[in-house]
Amino acid sequence: MKVSLAYGQGYLPVELPDGRTTVIQPSHNLGLADERDAVLAALEKPIAARPLREWLKPGGRVCIVFTDITRPTPNDRLIPWLLGCLADVPREDITLLNSLGTHRPNTRAELEQLLTPSVVQNYRVLNHESENPDALIPLGVTRDGTPALLNRHFVEADVRIVTGFIEPHFFAGFSGGPKGIMPGIAGLRTVMSNHGVNPINDPNATFGVTQGNPIWEEMRDIALRAGPSFLLNVTLNEQRQITGVFAGDLVTAHQAGCDFVRQSAMQPCDAPFDIVVTTNSGYPLDQNLYQAVKGMSAGARALKPGGTLILASECREGAPANCSFDQLLRSVASPEELLARLAEPGFSKPEQWQAQIQAIIQRRARILLYSSLPDDAVRAAHLTPCHDIGAAVAELLQTLPGTARIAALPQGPLTIPYLTG
Repeated sequence: MKVSLAYGQGYLPVELPDGRTTVIQPSHNLGLADERDAVLAALEKPIAARPLREWLKPGGRVCIVFTDITRPTPNDRLIPWLLGCLADVPREDITLLNSLGTHRPNTRAELEQLLTPSVVQNYRVLNHESENPDALIPLGVTRDGTPALLNRHFVEADVRIVTGFIEPHFFAGFSGGPKGIMPGIAGLRTVMSNHGVNPINDPNATFGVTQGNPIWEEMRDIALRAGPSFLLNVTLNEQRQITGVFAGDLVTAHQAGCDFVRQSAMQPCDAPFDIVVTTNSGYPLDQNLYQAVKGMSAGARALKPGGTLILASECREGAPANCSFDQLLRSVASPEELLARLAEPGFSKPEQWQAQIQAIIQRRARILLYSSLPDDAVRAAHLTPCHDIGAAVAELLQTLPGTARIAALPQGPLTIPYLTG
């Protein structure tokens, strides 16, 4: 059977054996007939909040948070529609803030791609600076006593609007909602505390779980310290069409969106598989190896201990090169050595959480990577290069019993398998 895997800005056709392959993907939701009308209606009748127009006061400063280039949020549609509703607010009183978290700054060309050239030209658009103390304000501390730092422009605004989209997240439960603030516009030290070794190891820090998840709950608590924020989140299908609009109270509206996503994304499996072929849901999420750990995490949920996971992720930007994630992987000889180093008292590195999750998966699985990366870069990340997924699966089956089963997740972490047994 031929399976089309989301890869880069297109699809990668892969031949997998009939009768032994189960394709696991989200239940399809139709795109909204009129996306703009749905967004405007949601702003007028939000969930557990006053209409957005009632938040606006003469002379009030507005800060709009938007997601960066690694996310498929349709910013180029949402932001102009939202700004249209703010037409009575002087442009100099509006700041658009890129919620980079710990990601690299986006270039002007990327910002124009995200927001449209007109928005970038006519409004103040800023990249969040997670390591600039002048750009941050302390709002208490995290659970381990680290300062809880958030972006000054956001905290000091009179009206705070958080945009984004909702999908399952591999350790925060779901994206969107409070996550747009924390870690989206938080200080690096704050993010590192929240994403520390112990929280990442918590069994509730996983796909689809918010309540009882120590990472998400602290994200929520810190986000709320900034004061009331108006949420504008959407859900998307595999064609990146808007399927739902969830506006209003930061937590309540987000929960409604999570419930909607859970119905389509969470897919049951009666038993684990010997081989899982997965993706990182294509561009823009599969731009680099750092993000690709999300696809690994989704596929690993359906994999037998000792099985093989094959990930298709383009990684056009590399690891990216010389980032903390790449440096940490290159500094150790094996995943086990990495986990031992993370367990050392006082050890802490930016982006260690992604390397930690990859190493945990590798304790129970072999990981092959199909990508645009050179083989030496793949091996430096402790992964095995793969140049033909169909051939790799056929070769693996020769070493397995005739009852061996394969799962394919064409949309990667947009689909979250769970074992019913």
